[in-house]
Amino acid sequence: MAIDTSLYNEDLAPIPIEKRTWGMYNYASLWVAMSVCIPTYMLASGLIAGGMAWWQAIGTILLGNLIVLIPMLLNAHAGTKYGIPFPVFVRASFGVRGANVPAVLRALVACGWFGIQTWIGGQAILAMLSILWSFKGSQTFVFANLWSFKASEGAAFACFLAFWALNIFVIWRGIDAIKFLEGIAAPFMLGVGLLLLWWVTSQAGGLGPVLSTPSKFHSTAAFLKFFIPSLTGMVGFWATVALNIPDFTRYAKSQRDQALGQAIGLPAAMTLYSFIGVAVTSASVVIFGEAIWDPVVLLGRFHRPVVAFIALIALLIATLNTNVAANVVSPSNDFSNLNPRRISFRTGGIITGVIGILMMPWKLLGSFSDYIFGWLVGYSGLLGPIAGIMIADYFILRKCELDVDALYRADGKYSYTRGVNWNAIIALASGIAVALIGLIVPALRWLYDYAWFVGFFVAGSLYLLLMKKEK
Repeated sequence: MAIDTSLYNEDLAPIPIEKRTWGMYNYASLWVAMSVCIPTYMLASGLIAGGMAWWQAIGTILLGNLIVLIPMLLNAHAGTKYGIPFPVFVRASFGVRGANVPAVLRALVACGWFGIQTWIGGQAILAMLSILWSFKGSQTFVFANLWSFKASEGAAFACFLAFWALNIFVIWRGIDAIKFLEGIAAPFMLGVGLLLLWWVTSQAGGLGPVLSTPSKFHSTAAFLKFFIPSLTGMVGFWATVALNIPDFTRYAKSQRDQALGQAIGLPAAMTLYSFIGVAVTSASVVIFGEAIWDPVVLLGRFHRPVVAFIALIALLIATLNTNVAANVVSPSNDFSNLNPRRISFRTGGIITGVIGILMMPWKLLGSFSDYIFGWLVGYSGLLGPIAGIMIADYFILRKCELDVDALYRADGKYSYTRGVNWNAIIALASGIAVALIGLIVPALRWLYDYAWFVGFFVAGSLYLLLMKKEK
């Protein structure tokens, strides 16, 4: 294959069929491991806190995941067919140089998520230390809201850095370490989650009292006002991986393996673990008279050191799994794409880790409203347009046919204008502008509430119009 060394390194190279070892179980367990995490738990808890009944919250999460599964499977196809990662795949639509724009946007969002997950993992370590040694001041911190600095700031930040170092170690071991971690941890984590559900509901007198709280919305209009941005937030939760899923499916043995594994793993795991979050949070109201949405805080309330310690280890493993798989693989490849000769997968992972700290994750999690309607919905307006352009280009314009050789050449068919397809850049900017304009124009707030959907259809449609105009 004739290649340009400025566009190629071993981490970005196509994976040959004989080296693809991921089967259906690997993809199903990948999604179980990525879904069973504290942000998923709190996603459901946030909907309950906002006023939904348990069945409304679960229904919203299930619908959102069924929707995002569609672009997930569509973008996964090219990864499996050609063995290429996301930043290489997106060169077909944005150009071999222009691909850096969507790749960096996706990478920065992943860096934010990396920081968030690392912060959460650090607090789990702090809680375990408090159980083991009960060091002075830690109890105040553990029982406080773990999303912000309160007592024991030094200890909290030290635990954050310790968990950060653990993530970096796994990154340094490479993609095979990630595959191993996902395969053995997924069943264990689901089991612990179900154990936690059984434990708290038995304390609360069963599921009946736990799930009896009605919805706070007394009209359809009031419900829809909360439901619509919530649904966008659910889609936004996995909008990142919906773009970079080729980073994983390039290792698939077949299209059937990756498609079935994802279709089985994603909706089922998210819905089940969300139900655990809903039920456990509702049980905390029955037991303690208040909704305790943070599982780390909740475990500290039961005064069962052995059980709490084991459960916190499970939460730590879950967070490590999700963080490395969902928030490191893609940005590592994306940063490598900027300068393949100098930035390897490992170096890209280190860059991700450093930026994750600089983004100050403790501030990204100021409140549940900020988490769902600010962070999730906001960045979905950046990623929806990229998904729209990628899918329109691959399935409608190119009919799933790519010239792999040209993806690694500066003078090939994907070079466009000095390596940039300005039609894609214009469509991307337009999609983002329309999706986010509601933030500054109150009358158009509804566009922001539908940010991912608006950006997806505006950018995808405009891209097709501009590309067909040139032919």
